[in-house]
Amino acid sequence: MLLNDIISGKVGGAVYIIAEIGQNHQGCLETAKRMISEAKNCGCHCVKFQKSDLSAKFTRSALDREYFSDHAWGKTYGEHKEYLEFSKDHFLELQAYSREINVDFTASAMDERSLDFLVELNVPFIKIGSGDANNFPLLKKAASLNMPLVISTGMQSMESVERIVQTMKEAGKRNYALMHCVSSYPTAPKDSKLQLISMLKRRFPNVPIGYSGHELGVVISQAAVLLGARIVERHFTLDKNQKGSDHRCSLEPQELRVLTTAITNFNLSAVPLSPKEILQKLNGTAELEEALQDVECKTILPCELPCRNKLGKSIVASRPLKKGHRLQLADMAIKVSEPSGLAAESYMTIIDKELTDNVGEDEPILGSSIIL
Repeated sequence: MLLNDIISGKVGGAVYIIAEIGQNHQGCLETAKRMISEAKNCGCHCVKFQKSDLSAKFTRSALDREYFSDHAWGKTYGEHKEYLEFSKDHFLELQAYSREINVDFTASAMDERSLDFLVELNVPFIKIGSGDANNFPLLKKAASLNMPLVISTGMQSMESVERIVQTMKEAGKRNYALMHCVSSYPTAPKDSKLQLISMLKRRFPNVPIGYSGHELGVVISQAAVLLGARIVERHFTLDKNQKGSDHRCSLEPQELRVLTTAITNFNLSAVPLSPKEILQKLNGTAELEEALQDVECKTILPCELPCRNKLGKSIVASRPLKKGHRLQLADMAIKVSEPSGLAAESYMTIIDKELTDNVGEDEPILGSSIIL
């Protein structure tokens, strides 16, 4: 598989292209198959879906909240997500269809049960999305697997990325890649921060770096490749005007084909182009120049806060906990919570801390809930 060769460093001039179908299939198996076929015809190497076990990913309060949106497929957020979630049989059918037309098939693991599911499915690699890049129990479990990992870094600081790399190192994990990503839909050119690709390559020279983009159009993704990204992931749709929040920042087939053709025609070398050279090669506009502006450090961007507040993972109680109890690993789970609690990356720092109040099962653990 090309991805294995890129991660192992056997090839330097190739780019692995992933069509992120996600849940743009509208909950329809036949639409999903058509999208797989279109992505293959557009020149993609892989189609990627999303896999969630809803009770493992979300708290009951997050699933039960009323969902008022033009994009809603149900009266509650849980009903909405359930409508879009494919079953095991669906996944097996889509995997078989992908194998039949010779395109890689995988999914993002949104929780530990879904990670187990994808291992059982024997996908060629597992994606860890930005929403779980600070979910270190999940990352640690994923790092213990033999299969490759592709980890997005949206909504994360450089400190969190360094901790991801350290988690992989402690597990002896070498077959993984990091993806520069900005979790803003769509991402404005000025927020694309493409120079973080160069920063990540310098900071982690032995880790392949890719790009997962949410911007409009394809030129910024082309620039990411010229900067050294060797895995490219873009959301894919059959029609941007369909119901669903991801369609707007997704590529339609003709756009995806333009992107894959451009990448295929690049004569890539081991030495990335400079921003100035990229602007010349791509007949750069002011927007591309904004995307290529210098960056001083990797931080959580203001434009990412809406996504982080909606889908960022929190620490919640895995069982009812009494006031005065000292927290242990078995007492906690990492979920999307409504309301949110302490951020997932705080998981290990609150071990043995004393609770100041009772916390019910599936309720968030707050900073005010513990004696620091």
